[in-house]
Amino acid sequence: METIQKILLVVTIIGAVNWGLIGLLDFNLVDMIFGTGSVFSRIIYTLVGISGLVNIGILFNHIETK
Repeated sequence: METIQKILLVVTIIGAVNWGLIGLLDFNLVDMIFGTGSVFSRIIYTLVGISGLVNIGILFNHIETK
């Protein structure tokens, strides 16, 4: 399970970096690579969102176990 958590954390970090690029430079790396509104872009955004939600669950689970 720890390996899956690390993979999800990496996906979340990639999403955060993309949002940082959007905020600072108005540059969307995902759209640049896969095309604006493409199926692949939507899949990437969905995976980042799911990863973020899972990481929230991991955070609260970690807090409860201490």
